[in-house]
Amino acid sequence: MREQLAGTPAGAVPGRAGRRLTAGALALLCLLTALALAAGYANKARCTGPEFDQWGRSEPAYQERAYSEVCYSDVQNLWVGRDIDRHVFPYVHGGIDEDGSLHGGVVEYPVLSGLLIWLGALSVHTDAGFLAASALLMAPFGVAVAWWLGRLSGYRALLWALAPPLVLYAFHNWDLPVVACAVAAVFVVHRGGAPLRTRAVQGAVLLGAGFAFKIYPGLFVLPLALHVLTGGRGGAELPAGRRFDVRGALAVLGAAAGTVVLANLPFALAGFEGWWASFEFQSQRKVDLSTNSVWYWGFRGVADADGFQQVMGVVSPVAVLLSFAAACLAGEWLRRRTGTYPWIQVSAAALCGFLLLHKVHSPQYTLWLLPFFVLLRVRWGWVVAYLLADLAMGISIFRWMGEGGGIGDGFTAQALMIGVWGRAALLVGLFPAFLGSTSTVDEDEQEPPESDVERTVQLTRSPR
Repeated sequence: MREQLAGTPAGAVPGRAGRRLTAGALALLCLLTALALAAGYANKARCTGPEFDQWGRSEPAYQERAYSEVCYSDVQNLWVGRDIDRHVFPYVHGGIDEDGSLHGGVVEYPVLSGLLIWLGALSVHTDAGFLAASALLMAPFGVAVAWWLGRLSGYRALLWALAPPLVLYAFHNWDLPVVACAVAAVFVVHRGGAPLRTRAVQGAVLLGAGFAFKIYPGLFVLPLALHVLTGGRGGAELPAGRRFDVRGALAVLGAAAGTVVLANLPFALAGFEGWWASFEFQSQRKVDLSTNSVWYWGFRGVADADGFQQVMGVVSPVAVLLSFAAACLAGEWLRRRTGTYPWIQVSAAALCGFLLLHKVHSPQYTLWLLPFFVLLRVRWGWVVAYLLADLAMGISIFRWMGEGGGIGDGFTAQALMIGVWGRAALLVGLFPAFLGSTSTVDEDEQEPPESDVERTVQLTRSPR
């Protein structure tokens, strides 16, 4: 009734300030996303078959085709080598060898990703079947992200559905579920009707689940806790007579931590060595071509020097932590100016620091960043430039690996360097750009109460 009096079409759902997506528009957004996901699967499926060897590996010349035709995916590649093809339940009976290789069903991802991988392989016997089954499991998460972004930010969510990364990386690795957890957390916090503390605890549970898929949503828990600590928008939800909601902030932190423990504890108890092996694998991972980070590209000449990997094992995480601290402190400075701790902006900036400074930067990590281009109103120049740099890197990295040339040999190598360093420079610039941006999520909350009342008054005064 209130929405109709305010002039909003029946059946509409919240979107950008002054605009609302109809149910039909939201369905169209999901359909476009589904079509992009289908195109993404078709792109990766070019690497499968037509023949298979005794392990279910695509033939002929799988590796050469994966690079030269730019259809490589970790999903297909890891079919062999992690006991996925043998349908071994993850972690429980495995471990890590002295040379750093995993065995006994251990995969290098947190437990919920490992469980998803096992489910995708359960009823198939080739890497082609594994890719298809994994795509079917993950596609609903990609569509759900579109729906939540459409509800939060209206037509701006078309960027998720139509941008190249969804086609390039949707089924490159197991990232759609973790992106869904992160976006769902934002949706729950900003589109629920309960008090902020309740909504934030629910969001923290989703971020904890995201951490158990891949690590990065854990970056967003502290900014959310600080948002609750300071009372949300304008401090409006602080307990009476208090400057801070300490209990609310602790509840957010506890909910996220409890979810992580709940997801991991059964695996740790059933097979601690196998469970811990996935973390040990990541801690031992070298800065090399497979990591694709600025640390590798910037120090290629000394990557094999004695002690370099040990130094990077300290420098990279310390740099990530410092960037995270800088983002949180900037958020507090902004709160003192505006009255609101901007947890979405701080989370986006923290992610930029992680992507830039972590020793691993896989191509599909662009899917992590893409929702923030929807949720935050940064200049379109930033968005277009980043997508172009990512496109140059995402295509040329595999072609260059297939060609086997030097870093200065030919157009492919030059495009790769443009992509790698262009993306790095843009992450540096996006750090303050995200912090200085406004949230498309909160635009509905800034002025609507007054404008809705005014519209209602005008309608009630008009002749019938």
